Amino acid sequence: MAEGDAARDASLPAPLTPDPETPPTAATGEMSLVGHLTELRDRLIRVVIVVAVASVVGFFFSDQLISILKSPIPGNKPLFFTGLGDAFVIKLKISVVAGIILAMPVILWQVWGFVAPGLTPSERRIVRPWLPLALAFFAVGTVIAYLILPYAAGFLIGFETPDLQALITASEYFNFVTTMFLAFGLIMEFPILLFGLSRVGIVTSQRLASARRPAILGIAIFATAITPGGDLVSPTVLGVTMYILFEGTIFFIRRSGK
Repeated sequence: MAEGDAARDASLPAPLTPDPETPPTAATGEMSLVGHLTELRDRLIRVVIVVAVASVVGFFFSDQLISILKSPIPGNKPLFFTGLGDAFVIKLKISVVAGIILAMPVILWQVWGFVAPGLTPSERRIVRPWLPLALAFFAVGTVIAYLILPYAAGFLIGFETPDLQALITASEYFNFVTTMFLAFGLIMEFPILLFGLSRVGIVTSQRLASARRPAILGIAIFATAITPGGDLVSPTVLGVTMYILFEGTIFFIRRSGK
């Protein structure tokens, strides 16, 4: 009888007990998809709040910013607006762009806070020092945009003739300027992104070097598409800058052993 009970017990499935070597998700510190989305939402809200506050600061200085950004126009040509609310919209747009630039340290910090948990401790130690460098690169990009602005504006206005007189609208001009500033600033984050991808094994210096020709073509197309105005100066400077950053990134990734 005892032998029959033992055989019957042996045929029953073993009770489900947690494996001590595979702790539950909560114990491992892993986050569910809903948790990731919640964290992303919270960080986006913080970014929006900081950008809004910085934009208010930018609005108070909008007149000075307009004067600075208008100065590269050759011949000190006046700017006109045609819509009743255009002047307010232009000030608001410049304020928001100024707010994004001022809030960039917080934006980068929030991006880092979202990405860092997915990296190993050694990867975090390697990538963390690049955060101040990313901020510096963004600042350099906006400075480059401001330096080439007179050449881009001069090139476009240079097609003026006695029969074709420039009547520059403020809305069109500041769309051109703000797009250029943001494009150059964000493009300067290009090497930071590639270096980060190399640390997690997605790209290597050899893979980037082998893709040099397609990268040059892609840079040329992107630089032409992203820069407003249709002049030759802006896409040329942007494309050359991107290519120098591309080659410099390959060099540093190779030096890091990747």
